[in-house]
Amino acid sequence: MGDERPDARPDVLLTGLLFYDLVLTGLGKPPTPGEEIWTDGMGTSPGGIANLAVAAARYGLRTSLATVFGDDYYGAHCREVLAEQEHIDLSLSRTADGWHTPVTVSIAYGHDRALVTHGQEPPYSQDALMGDPPAARTALVHIEAEPREWLAKAAANGTKIFADVGWDPTQQWSSALLDQLALCHAFVPNDTEAMAYTRTDTAADALGKLSELVPVAVVTRGRDGALAVDQTTGEYADVPALATEVLDATGAGDVFGASFVAASLEGWPLEERLRFAVLAAGLSVRRHGGALAAPGWYGVHEWWQSVKNTESTENTELRRAYGFLADRIPADPGPPVPHAPVTPPAPHGIPDLP
Repeated sequence: MGDERPDARPDVLLTGLLFYDLVLTGLGKPPTPGEEIWTDGMGTSPGGIANLAVAAARYGLRTSLATVFGDDYYGAHCREVLAEQEHIDLSLSRTADGWHTPVTVSIAYGHDRALVTHGQEPPYSQDALMGDPPAARTALVHIEAEPREWLAKAAANGTKIFADVGWDPTQQWSSALLDQLALCHAFVPNDTEAMAYTRTDTAADALGKLSELVPVAVVTRGRDGALAVDQTTGEYADVPALATEVLDATGAGDVFGASFVAASLEGWPLEERLRFAVLAAGLSVRRHGGALAAPGWYGVHEWWQSVKNTESTENTELRRAYGFLADRIPADPGPPVPHAPVTPPAPHGIPDLP
């Protein structure tokens, strides 16, 4: 059957490096050299660019991902999860012979985590994967010091670019990177990145600087929530984070970004977009990290039902703040979403041991 919606373009276009994540949680204290620590939690999941892709796809968005899979078990497993379980279009992706999928061990402790990764640069660049990128409604982009050629092509196609940025290991925080915002519709850094790149001392001052460079500027603040300005509508919003226990913060920023895009595609007011993204990120940290912690519509619906049906002072306030969800959540939020298993299933064709 063909797509019955009038706009058959991908809703979200993505490219970037994919990882196989192994997440350890439940540490009583940080690890130290020469010591063995047993944990009470572990999960495995596609990671890296898969975090954004799964978070978007779980809102029912047509999601097209260009990435590289290794010709190993990790790559085959990630491909199967993304294509068959999460229904992500991988037609722009490639499997590289003789190259192994990068593996990251994430050690979650408190509100943060340490990452140890083994891998090599992929044999195909983002520009090689994308070529002339297909026209899409949006693209979620991680901008880097070296501009990617496909980005300008996508913007010229009418694709709205939603960008974030990462930690600068050189700590030079070159403001030249912000020149790429001329191609972007929205920019969603965290407060540390935003202040460093704009040479400011507060998240609010950084937001002010960024709002001069891009139509929609958002600064996330972790446990302090997020603030944003939409110059296209004249809106400003500052919302608190969701009070929640943090199991693992891996991928929470990606869930925030994908959720903000999903709400933006629906044309919600800025405060609703921001609250929705903060909520989804807050729900994701309750699960083992990586892509499979994304709540999707099912997770949001489940949370909203709990808030509506459980009386407490906190829930009264949440019903007031998130009452808009009553009109936003689809009538059918879909089936429960799979979360990160402790170990992935055995590869097809390899019998389980007795």
